[in-house]
Amino acid sequence: MDASRSVAHQQLIFRNLETMKIIPPNRVTRHYTQQLNADPATVFPLLCPVREADWIAGWDPLCVVSESGLGEPDCVFMTSAAPHDAVWYITRHQPEHGFLEMLKITPQFTACKLSITLQPTATGSSALVTYTHTSLGPEGDAFVASFTEEYYRRFMQDWESRLNHFLQHGSRL
Repeated sequence: MDASRSVAHQQLIFRNLETMKIIPPNRVTRHYTQQLNADPATVFPLLCPVREADWIAGWDPLCVVSESGLGEPDCVFMTSAAPHDAVWYITRHQPEHGFLEMLKITPQFTACKLSITLQPTATGSSALVTYTHTSLGPEGDAFVASFTEEYYRRFMQDWESRLNHFLQHGSRL
């Protein structure tokens, strides 16, 4: 690139930075470790936008975009949410390592990263579940403020109970 084009390119970048809104994040991260009644190889396939309907009453994605018809790398799915439907994207899907990571974007509300790490235990497996929510606006700010340790603990315990019930009985709680 010649010098005059390089200067023009730098000026364009700086002009964009002057008009671009850059703000510090309003973000919360929560961790919880679930104790599950099955080994990681049994649990991992259930952490899927299609298979979650087996153990979560009311789980009904609007659309699942998948080569295999199940959760996989680059699987995209949509769920009903307020104020706008949410788009989920599986960024890492590593059954051999018991690791799953996905992003959930709810426009004008939050951007969320969810990661789940399964480890074998003497009685089944542990699942370290981490949610990080970043606000995308005033409604997201209110949600981030309400995403307390107590709220998250109850949410995770409910999820843990539902999954363990399915693992033990083969039916929804």
